[in-house]
Order: sequence, then C-alpha cells, then structure tokens
Amino acid sequence: MSTATPTAAKTVLISGASVAGPALALWLHRYGFTPTVVERAPELRTGGYKVDIRGTSVEICRRMGILDAIRAHSTDMRGGSYVDDQGRTIGELPADIFGGRVEGDDEIMRGELARVLHERTRDDVEYLFGDSIATLDEYTEDGGGVTVTFESGTVRRFDLVVGADGLHSHTRRLAFGPEERYKRHLGAYISIFTAPNHLELDRWETYHALPGKLVCAYSSAGETDAKNLFIFSSPELPYHHRDITAQKRLLTEAFTGDRWEIPRLLGHAADADDLYFDSISLIEMDRWSKGRVVLLGDAAHCASPASGQGTGLALTGAYVLAGELARAGGDHTVAFARYEAHMRPGVERNQKLAEGFVKEMTVGSKWKIKLRMLMVRTLPKTPWKNLIAKKIRDEIQAAANAVPLVDYAAPTTTGTTGPTGTPARPTVTA
Repeated sequence: MSTATPTAAKTVLISGASVAGPALALWLHRYGFTPTVVERAPELRTGGYKVDIRGTSVEICRRMGILDAIRAHSTDMRGGSYVDDQGRTIGELPADIFGGRVEGDDEIMRGELARVLHERTRDDVEYLFGDSIATLDEYTEDGGGVTVTFESGTVRRFDLVVGADGLHSHTRRLAFGPEERYKRHLGAYISIFTAPNHLELDRWETYHALPGKLVCAYSSAGETDAKNLFIFSSPELPYHHRDITAQKRLLTEAFTGDRWEIPRLLGHAADADDLYFDSISLIEMDRWSKGRVVLLGDAAHCASPASGQGTGLALTGAYVLAGELARAGGDHTVAFARYEAHMRPGVERNQKLAEGFVKEMTVGSKWKIKLRMLMVRTLPKTPWKNLIAKKIRDEIQAAANAVPLVDYAAPTTTGTTGPTGTPARPTVTA
C-alpha cells in the first residue's frame, strides 16, 4: 500500500440513498465535491417508521434548508395509550412523555425525510438506482483513488467511497470483512409495515404489551393508513436479510396465539409490500475508515431502532464528514480521523441508551407488565408526573445532543447547480 501523500479528493461515491447518503451528498456538493449516490433498490425507498429530529440534528437540518419541509410533514402525534387483550384502555400518556421531545424537536416519517433529501439533491447529484458495488480496488490507498466495479458491470474510479448502506452494509463487508465481526445482537427483532387504519387512530399510538413482546399501531398526521410495529425477544434467527418470505414467516410464528388485534394485523403483514424486519443490533468497530473507504450512519455504528437516535446520528455524521473533508482541503487522511474523533463519544452514548431501551420494550414477565401498566395508569394523576416527564426528556435530550455542533466555513456553492455553474447531473437508472 502506497505511503505517498494523497491527492485532494473531489469525486465521492456514496453507497445508500436512504438518509445518511443523500444528506452527505447535499453537503459535499455545496463544498464543491462531486458526489455520486448508488442505491440497490430500483427507486427511492419510501417506507419505514417515524423518526425523530432532535438536539444537534435540528440545527443541522436548518442549515441544510430542510427544516421547514420536515415541519410541514410532521407526524403531529398527540399521545398514546396501552390496551389489554380486549382492547380496553389501561392508561394514556401525552406525546411529550412518550416521545421525550422539547420545543423545536420534530418527528417525520422516514420515507418522507428520504423524499425531501432526494428532492433537494437530485438536480445536483448523480443517482444510480438499481445498481450496487460489486468490488472495490484491493489497494484502496494508492494515491489515485478507488476502482469500483458495479453489479451492472460498469467500472469507474472515485477519489473516495462512503458506505452509507445500513446495518447490513455491503460496503463494510467488502472493505472491512464479514458483518459477524461487528454486529452485536441485542436479543430482539423488530418489524414495521403499513396496514389499514381499522382502529381509526388519529395521531395516536396504541400499545399492547406481552411478555417479551410489544405491538404498536399508530396513524400520523395526513395518513389514512396505519403503521404497525412488532417487537419480540429472540436469540439470533437463521434467515437472509433480503428474504421477505422468511421474515413474514418468522414474524407470524413469534406472535401466533396472541390476542388483541394481533391476528388481524398479522394478516395484513402477510400482504404488506413495505414490510421491514430485522434484528435490533449494534455495529461496533474499532475504526470507521480504511484507506479511502469510510463508513457513515448505521453502516459505521448502528445504534439500533431502539435508541431513537439513528436518524439524528446519520444527519449529524453526514454534516461532520463533509465539513471535515472541506476543512482538510479534501485530504481524507486528516478528515476521516477528525470525523471519527468528533462522532465516536456521542455514538457510544447512544449505543448504551439503545441497550437499555431494548430491555424496556421487551419486558419479560406478566407481573412486570402489570407493574408497568399500573405506572402508566396512575402517572397522569400523580403530583410528580412532571418530574418523571422531565427525567425522560433529559435523558433523551442528552443523547440527542451528545455530538456537539461544529461550525464549519460556509460552503462556496448553493447546492442548486454544479460547483462552477455546470448543468445539474441527471438521475441514472441502471
């Protein structure tokens, strides 16, 4: 591997077009880099659960120019309730306790956020849908970039490659080795899918807790359908993360025989075309870069859906990575080290939070559930309810602000045209 001083990076391939990838592309384009985003899916993925914009990420979204769009698509949740097997309400809690949000925070559907980011970048950034990275040049640090062979057979060379392709990152596997080296299963699985809103929920979440399991149905502002979330405790299960048939089978097996609305919801899951199913896991790595390849978001440090901070960390990481590359004049050896040093303490704090939340969501015994339901039922009537709500908010806000905001030099471009006024790049479908 060459030890020559690396040339300043200009072209950047980003694998993954969910949140982290397009966010990074937006910032890189503004700083004068030329980003390309490759996405395995044939088109933008618009499914998923609701995601939080809290703490540091709020100001980053403001600087990106997307905060107004996020607020225009806010879920506007009012609160939630727990119900028993018969659907009878056990207790209700307002949104500030359920979500731990403070003034200025917001919540948006993941698919809407992905759409907003794509709309803000598609005229300036080359998108390659329906394709993915097949191989990376063995010598990633050779003073001249990374040679990438795509699944389509196309071969191109980029100065840098960024893996923003999630928990099961193919980029990470190619550059760092098998996923098993870095993934730590937290003992539970999660599934999310869309179904008819037969409970007639209006910006409301309805939860049903079982030993080792939790089911939630909710409908957010402007939605006619409902989202359904299933969580269950389990050791690691043998299946491929792209095998939807196996995922639906495992979900059904885990909840067969349970009551409330679960049988009907499982029927909808069988027909759902947007079903998400995965382990609740952490990605733990000693370093997030190797030569000219660097990881971003869940690919680098998945804090699992349980932390509630995955989207915030993705947006913050994109901002920091782009800012450090610009500040270093494209010298990735300097930028990657600074990016990781700034992000890692906050990431580790959120990963620790995720471990605790998984246990909270999968209470293991009936008597513990009864105790939890007693607390839910009596909390709104207690004189210390505000103290408890504050404690919840403080814990969540500390995690949301765990990565301090950095002020980088103002970008030299607006992000509406190429860095020198060149025509915008088209979206390309392989």
